Amino acid sequence: MVLGTADESGRPWVSPVYFAPGEYSNFYWVSLPDAQHSRNLAGRPEVSIVVFDSGVPIGTGQGVYMSARAEELEGEELERGIEVFAHRSEEHGGRSWSADDVRPPAPHRLYRASVGRHWMLDKEARPGDRRTPVSP
Repeated sequence: MVLGTADESGRPWVSPVYFAPGEYSNFYWVSLPDAQHSRNLAGRPEVSIVVFDSGVPIGTGQGVYMSARAEELEGEELERGIEVFAHRSEEHGGRSWSADDVRPPAPHRLYRASVGRHWMLDKEARPGDRRTPVSP
């Protein structure tokens, strides 16, 4: 997914991040807390997200656009979230993750975006058409 954040002055920053979906409204990722997008979240938790397949032929792709609030997870939410992330990572041939891998003094942290709104482009859309709100 592509994660869009902004710093406290509103300067935008986008980052591709590997993610694990938790149903349709929660997205989990692991990142360094000093990464630009992580620092941005500390001061401004509102984010935008786009999920799409960049490998499809031109004119056939479709994306899901989302607005969300993101946060670094702790406590029980971290425990639940890392299970979701670890399962997805292992399904894709990645490493297994545990809560100890995303708690200090480990270098990474676990983040979650909780989605408030979803939109999709209509497959028949032409340049300039608007996105269509959808329900998960």
